[in-house]
Amino acid sequence: MTVVTLLTQTSCSFCEQAKETLAQLSQEQEFETEEISLETEEGRALGERHGVLFAPGILVDGDFFSFGRLSERKLRRELQRRDDAPHDHRGTSWGWRRSSS
Repeated sequence: MTVVTLLTQTSCSFCEQAKETLAQLSQEQEFETEEISLETEEGRALGERHGVLFAPGILVDGDFFSFGRLSERKLRRELQRRDDAPHDHRGTSWGWRRSSS
């Protein structure tokens, strides 16, 4: 199953918008979402590694997708592209995973 990692920070309106967008998309497609704060060591490392200049940062299966305001249309297209690719992870359900770091 595809994993969308959301790199967030406090008081971030685009982060809240991204969470809403992911919740809406989860009604259409199956994927797992992991939220990691850019204020943690893990979040800072991921942000630096992927060139996330400001929140929210979006990674799809560990690959950089975007930062800043999330485009629902572009993410929907990317998730569909990955869903159409051959894989054997069907049948699992969507859910949020919050990093404990």
